[in-house]
Amino acid sequence: MFTGIVEELGTVMSIEHTADAAVLRIEGPLVVSDAQHGGSISVNGVCLTVVDHDERSFSVDVMAETLRRSSLGDLRPGARVNLERAMAASDRFGGHVVQGHVDGTARILARTPGERWEVVRVSLPADLARYVVEKGSITVDGVSLTVSALGPDWFEVSLIPTTLDLTTLGRLHPGDAVNLEVDVLAKYVERLLAARDTQEGAGA
Repeated sequence: MFTGIVEELGTVMSIEHTADAAVLRIEGPLVVSDAQHGGSISVNGVCLTVVDHDERSFSVDVMAETLRRSSLGDLRPGARVNLERAMAASDRFGGHVVQGHVDGTARILARTPGERWEVVRVSLPADLARYVVEKGSITVDGVSLTVSALGPDWFEVSLIPTTLDLTTLGRLHPGDAVNLEVDVLAKYVERLLAARDTQEGAGA
C-alpha cells in the first residue's frame, strides 16, 4: 500500500521490450536505499515489483496488461517518473489509501498559473466519474491530490509549489497522459450497497 506522497523523481534509464512485456531500468537512489528483491515501488502510480537493483537503480517487469491500461507504455529513456516505496507500518499516513492499481488514464486539458500555485484540469473518463467528488481524494501519476473543482467530464486539482517542484506534475503539458486511481473506499461502498440492494430485492 502507498500514500501518494512522492519520495523521489526518478529517471528511466532503459526500456527493453519483449513480445508481451517490458523491462524498465529506473534510477532512484533514495527508493533503492533499502530495496529488496520482490519489494514494491510505485512508478507514476503503478505498483511494480523490484526484480533487480544496485545502489542507484532498479529494474521492474511490466506486463502487457499494465502497459495497455497505464501510461507506462508511453515512457522513453530519460523520462522522469514519480517514485514511492510501499508504506511501512510505522510511517505517518500523509496522503490517502493508494493501492498502486491504476483505474484508467486521462489527459491534461489545461494549466492555469496562480501567484503561488497552479490549477490543472484533467479529463475524467466516464466510467470513473461516479467515484470522484469535489474535495475528495484522487491519485494522479501516483500523487495524492484533492479535487478542487469538478465537471461532467473533467476535474481540477490545485498544485502547491512543492508538488510542482518535486513531482512530474509540474512538467506536464496539455495533451500529456496521466494515470488515475480513484479512492478505493468509494469502490468498496458501491460494492456493499449493490450487494445490499440485491439481498433486499431477493427478500422482497
